[in-house]
Amino acid sequence: MTQLFDNATLLYIAIPLLGLLVGSFLNVVIHRLPLMMQREWQRECAELNGGTITEDTAFNLCVPRSRCPHCEHTLAAKDNIPVLSWLWLKGHCRYCNEPIARRYPLVELTSALLAALMLWRFGPGLQLVAALIFSWLLLCMTLIDLDHLLLPDNLTLPLLWLGLLLNVGELFVSLQSAVIGAAAGYGVLWSLYWLFKLATGKEGMGYGDFKLLAAIGAWFGWQSLLPVLLLASFSGAALGLTLMAIRRLGEDRVLPFGPALALGGWCYLMWGTDVVNFYWRVAL
Repeated sequence: MTQLFDNATLLYIAIPLLGLLVGSFLNVVIHRLPLMMQREWQRECAELNGGTITEDTAFNLCVPRSRCPHCEHTLAAKDNIPVLSWLWLKGHCRYCNEPIARRYPLVELTSALLAALMLWRFGPGLQLVAALIFSWLLLCMTLIDLDHLLLPDNLTLPLLWLGLLLNVGELFVSLQSAVIGAAAGYGVLWSLYWLFKLATGKEGMGYGDFKLLAAIGAWFGWQSLLPVLLLASFSGAALGLTLMAIRRLGEDRVLPFGPALALGGWCYLMWGTDVVNFYWRVAL
């Protein structure tokens, strides 16, 4: 019994610590991936026009090393310890004393909290590993979409394929349900997109939203789509009304749908199966 308690305690320490480390990496992805995509688009445009773009230094998720956005001083390892470095430096750069955005420690803490919640919900095992990856990718996509109105294929498509592969062994649902969920998730939003565009001449959402809902369908099956869409619609409307009330959302500002979908998918991961089972019991 003591050994079991010790192992459980160590796990509840190790998994959130892993979440802090992953959160630090997610900060890099959130900042650099859109820039990497922008550079790639610029190279492709230049090639189509018969030109080339020469880049002085490599730029990807590994290089160059992290640096202060104000003074561009390369940060030492002691400046990159998740949360602790920010607290030790009192939220300011060691070299130029400019403020460091609160987002960095908040992302790290959120990643650690998600890790602890996943461990509490699923316990040790393959479902825990899958749930951690799912949650961290949703966190990353949410912040990229809020910043750039963009859900990169580099994140949505691997999430979709991973969901299908995991459900080959029926980790969350049957493979048949997962395949139908992926196809239906994409098709539903694709249809709504074109109906809205034909009716108004405007684009109500982006193709990244279709792929994200397809990925959620691949993880949790077609049964998840309606609850996820309902929750996403309610949460998106609530957020939009709140931002309008505090005058943070004007007519010239677009509210992305990706974060609402991500919230719906994450809530379904945590409680969706119980909610759907309860619904069917009541309905029948």
